[in-house]
Amino acid sequence: MGRAISQDQQRVITRLCIECALLLLQHGAESMLVEQLSSRLGRALGVERVESSISANAVVLTTIIDDFCLTSTRKNNDRGINMHVVTQMQHIVIMTEHKLLDVNDVAKRLANIKPLRYPRWLMVAIVGLSCGCFSRLNGGGWDAFVITLFASGLAMYVRQVLTSRQMNPLINFCITAFVATSASGLLMRLPAFAGASLVAMPASVLLLVPGFPLINAVADMFKGHVNTGLARWAMASLLTLSICIGIVLAMAVWDFRGWS
Repeated sequence: MGRAISQDQQRVITRLCIECALLLLQHGAESMLVEQLSSRLGRALGVERVESSISANAVVLTTIIDDFCLTSTRKNNDRGINMHVVTQMQHIVIMTEHKLLDVNDVAKRLANIKPLRYPRWLMVAIVGLSCGCFSRLNGGGWDAFVITLFASGLAMYVRQVLTSRQMNPLINFCITAFVATSASGLLMRLPAFAGASLVAMPASVLLLVPGFPLINAVADMFKGHVNTGLARWAMASLLTLSICIGIVLAMAVWDFRGWS
């Protein structure tokens, strides 16, 4: 009895499955979701089983039909958290499972996936407002709100500029934390803001808290992907250390006395 799917077709399906896994991993999906969606896509396209091994910097994936295995490996390069890509990938998998897409359709849709990027001015405004609201919720007055709004907005702009120039994330976070702390601290020295609450200074660096990587790290470890979880935890910890270094440098350079 002949194979239902030829080796050439299996090779194409293997490539699509690993591209699916790589896109998800590059844009912040947790490891279990990467494993499940790539497996579901392969089975929907006709293979019997999909086995994958996920690490922080690579994906290894194997498809199996009638005990014949094809394996592919891809290097992972972090492209930043983007849930729009993850959502698009989920839609493709669901449509394939419902027989609305074939192999060629999946290949075309994967090639057309583009990360959603909000305008720079909108990100600066929203981040500034959110950090400013946090300062208000934690006892700051409207003067602290204004300080936080300006300092965090400026820091977000600097972060985006450095990211666009492919700056190392650790250096990026350090510089951004320095800018946010410097801006908020220097504004508080102006006569108009002399009585502002010191909560403005910590609130202005909240945009840098690596909450999503930490959540994914814990989720990975709880769901059995310990190595990937530990790698993400280590990276989030290094980012936190970079933030602290930037804050301490700003306080030393400008002789700020503290946050509270």
